[in-house]
Amino acid sequence: MKLGIMQPYCFPYLGHFSLIAHTDAWVVFDITQYTPKTWMNRNRVLHPKDGWNYVSVPLANSSISIKTSEAQVLQLDGARRSVLGKLTHYRRAPYYKAVEALVQESMADRGDASLVKLNVRGLEAVCRYLGLPFDYRICSELDLPLPDKLPPGEWAPTISAALGASGYVNPIGGRELFDPPAFASRGIDLQFLSFDHPVYEVGAYRFEPGLSILDVLMWNDPQRVVKMLREGTTLVAA
Repeated sequence: MKLGIMQPYCFPYLGHFSLIAHTDAWVVFDITQYTPKTWMNRNRVLHPKDGWNYVSVPLANSSISIKTSEAQVLQLDGARRSVLGKLTHYRRAPYYKAVEALVQESMADRGDASLVKLNVRGLEAVCRYLGLPFDYRICSELDLPLPDKLPPGEWAPTISAALGASGYVNPIGGRELFDPPAFASRGIDLQFLSFDHPVYEVGAYRFEPGLSILDVLMWNDPQRVVKMLREGTTLVAA
């Protein structure tokens, strides 16, 4: 089993889904300190005039004193309306209706204000739309025998070993965090994923790289997006 472990991000960029596509199982890493003003409660889309702006999910308890698993959305209905409102200028994009429905589905009120659950529903909805398998576990629900505190580079080999993973893949930007022998000593093959973000047509707007997956889906059909994931990815051995 090749494992990926990432924090629960809000409609993350395309490279996040490349990592999902190149792993067999996924751990939503929600057991450490929450960090406000990160990709966990916001992301970027095209601005109606030029550049980009944020879509965000306000929290009722945004604080470094909580764990990520404890983060609660302030008002889900309001957050959904805000996100959809900041997507209305995409109406001329060829797949606007499909993406609007995806956001509606992901952010529907299910009586649970958990930010983690909200973001996971977003990942599920996108993967289902693209036809990508998404076999995930939420770390705080696994009851793994993990220490309360570990150095940043130790969480991945420790969790991978606890779950019996034979391989672990991480975005190449985090390469310096990891000690390959920490994986090798546990019989885990460590790889890094390099992703070259594609350039695509965005109608009358100016292309901005690295925006939310919502932007990619507005302009490209699912088959084209999956092709981008495959062609833009390189796996590098540790």
